[in-house]
Amino acid sequence: MFRMLSGKQREWLLKLLKHRSRLTCVEWAEVESVLKENYEKLSSLYEMERTGGEPALVAYDEGAGQLVFMDCSPESPAGRRGLCYDREAMALRIKKGVHPKGNVVDMAAEMGVEVLTEEQYRWLQTVGEFDTRTSSWLNTPDNVRKHGGAIFAERRYNTVFVCANSAQSFYSSRGFRAVLKVPIS
Repeated sequence: MFRMLSGKQREWLLKLLKHRSRLTCVEWAEVESVLKENYEKLSSLYEMERTGGEPALVAYDEGAGQLVFMDCSPESPAGRRGLCYDREAMALRIKKGVHPKGNVVDMAAEMGVEVLTEEQYRWLQTVGEFDTRTSSWLNTPDNVRKHGGAIFAERRYNTVFVCANSAQSFYSSRGFRAVLKVPIS
């Protein structure tokens, strides 16, 4: 979902992102210039923020020429909780008369972001401690999904746990974390 931001919203978001940036190897002026030229990516970052993700610039993939933004909210983003994993799982829930708020896969696509993979989630946990009271759905491999499952992760006892659950399940304490890659060249 591409949202046209007002000038005031853009400036507010850019200031917030600059304050949160965890990267020192790239000049912020260059980052800001790239974002101002890419309205769709800026709109996606706004959606990450609006839904409680607290996005931050966490890496620069020099090989791919991409800035990498991830949700850095201490707990799973509040505006993205109570979701089944995908549309198929949600349809099964609705068929049973239970109505989740939506599903992870469709919401991520509408926002223009990707759901973190297990590898990305584990890497993010080296940047800080996240999901100590909540959990986050992860991009699920096809071999797990075809059996009706989906994976999620959380941090407990100073350890990152990756677990599986029915893709139909949804909880008020489980959302998803997003990653947004922005080409810099």
